[in-house]
Amino acid sequence: MLSPAQLEPSKERSIHEVVGTVVTHRDAASGYRLLELDVPQEALDCRPGQFFHILCPVDGQSQPFLRRPMSIFGYDRDAGRLSFLYKVSGIGTAALSGLDEGDRLNVVGPLGNGFTIPQNARHLVLVARGVGLATLAPLAQEARRLGLGLKAICSARSPEHLMSIDHFRALGAEVIPVTDSEGTSDPEQLRSLLDGLAEADEMDMIYTCGSNRLLKLCQQVGRDAGIPGEIALEQQMACAIGMCQCCVRPFRRGGAVVQERVCREGPVFDIQEAMEW
Repeated sequence: MLSPAQLEPSKERSIHEVVGTVVTHRDAASGYRLLELDVPQEALDCRPGQFFHILCPVDGQSQPFLRRPMSIFGYDRDAGRLSFLYKVSGIGTAALSGLDEGDRLNVVGPLGNGFTIPQNARHLVLVARGVGLATLAPLAQEARRLGLGLKAICSARSPEHLMSIDHFRALGAEVIPVTDSEGTSDPEQLRSLLDGLAEADEMDMIYTCGSNRLLKLCQQVGRDAGIPGEIALEQQMACAIGMCQCCVRPFRRGGAVVQERVCREGPVFDIQEAMEW
């Protein structure tokens, strides 16, 4: 077991193709679905930030050709459960949304490199919007296991679009909801909020996922306050194991721009190295 307050960089781990059984599948928020699977134990050597490659069902109306990468929303090794939170947005997720309890689903994973927590970290801050909250949810689970303080800044268009609020609170996080409709999610207010946490010594590490706006904001705060951070990136993929080069994108490193694969070197990267898209 890892020592308290430490989540080290990912080591080489086994990748498994398994068939899981749908335990629950329900609406979670506007346009989003929560899918929970019963899977074999070998597929549950997971860490926050990793993902699975899902073989979406094929039927007369939906015939997705490629697998779909999907971030892990939650995992429970003792119960043998693996869950995903996704938005119905295309052929693949539309096909996935038709699964019922008892149906079977083929998944490959866990894949990629996950988040890290520095040895001396005591206060973690998560900043995400929309489905990006699903990617960060396992960090809350890990923070509770390690006994760390956690604040989750959850952004959405309106209160009814906020996701995972109860889930984060149940894991012991202090949830700070911000929304467009209430005028609390603009960059200036978020910057003030994050600066206040840094000044109060309540932010040792910052994590985000998703939008360019949040990326730029977290980069600026981290750079000015000397606080490290990580970002989980989303990218279209074909193979998800690094062979097809479909998910390559640029990063700033050592004064140069380098090209790396989101599926293999990521999907989690140093926040200061990530470039806008």
